[in-house]
Amino acid sequence: MIRIENIGVLREEWVFRNVSLELPQGKLMGVIGDSGAGKTSFLKAIAGFLDIVEGKVSLDGKKLIGPSEKLVPGYEEIQLVNQDFELETFHTVAENIKEKVLHLPKEHQSAMVEEMLELLELNDIRDRQVRSISGGEQQRVSIARALACEPRYLLLDEPFVHLDQRLRMKLMAHLKSLNNVRNTTILLVSHDGAEMMGFVDDVVHLSDGSIQRIASANDMYYHPENERQAVLMGIVNKLMIDGEEVLFRPTEYTLENPNISVKFDSGFDTGIVVFNYFLTETNTRIVLSSRESMEGVTAIRIQKHA
Repeated sequence: MIRIENIGVLREEWVFRNVSLELPQGKLMGVIGDSGAGKTSFLKAIAGFLDIVEGKVSLDGKKLIGPSEKLVPGYEEIQLVNQDFELETFHTVAENIKEKVLHLPKEHQSAMVEEMLELLELNDIRDRQVRSISGGEQQRVSIARALACEPRYLLLDEPFVHLDQRLRMKLMAHLKSLNNVRNTTILLVSHDGAEMMGFVDDVVHLSDGSIQRIASANDMYYHPENERQAVLMGIVNKLMIDGEEVLFRPTEYTLENPNISVKFDSGFDTGIVVFNYFLTETNTRIVLSSRESMEGVTAIRIQKHA
């Protein structure tokens, strides 16, 4: 287990302070927060790449130390994938991955490299120097290197931002498999909380230098404590009803016994779901999702998820 106890990271001001969290083996956890909330620093502090000023991080009861106290920062059991990538830019894509598996027998090294090249769809650029590939491709190489280490703990900072939907789903399925088969603990930072749904068990909301809330993904999505939290988890509508602010997701409605008049404005078909945009009587714009266009709909009722 990774235990985070009242840690604080200080630059000119506190990035965060008095932050505590437990990451049991096999946990799937997400982190949300506004830009500048300290999410990346939080992951770096856990992984041993950033010094903490207060508190401590421990792995199975052993205190972890930061880069100022360790000749080679980081820990093999904890792999961090962030926006720095930290690749050998003059080495090829395949060489970058191989560098992470040199501890394995030679026959296993080649098998792991091939597996990662296939998973992250890097075969076409396997012999190119990393300095000549795109930022998105570099991110995929960084993910491949981390996975090749077969770590107990995998910390991912916006890992899907450069991936198309098909590759994103493929990688998420692989990560789920790692969790199921190897009991890999995964801590995922994402700018889109909705993509965590169905993937993580719990979500941490980091804001104003501290943890504001820890809740199940379902509760964080359907029962946010405030509008900011709701927005971090995905698309949300806001209406004033009888003087009360009501937040609801695009799926939280019914056409039975409608009591809110709406006027269809436009629709956007993603191929998976249709986003239907409406205007209410107060000219408030809302969006409702459906399998087919809702062009003929003139009234709805909000139906909150349990």
